[in-house]
Amino acid sequence: KDANAALLSNFEVYQLLTDLKQQRKESGKTKQSSGQQNLNTIMYETLKYISKTPCRYQSPETVREFLVAMKGHKLTK
Repeated sequence: KDANAALLSNFEVYQLLTDLKQQRKESGKTKQSSGQQNLNTIMYETLKYISKTPCRYQSPETVREFLVAMKGHKLTK
């Protein structure tokens, strides 16, 4: 499947952003370009919003189970 055309669940976005935030914290870079600062703002705002949704308490298994359960309904995007 085309990785660029795939849809992401809120859980996957939350997990990706928290992992990226942790990596940046561990790298400890202090000097950032304005583009990087803009990206940091977007990441912060997205994490702030998405942390208030139920995806924060989900796991990969629950998302997988949901997708398997919905497969029989043949839903489209």
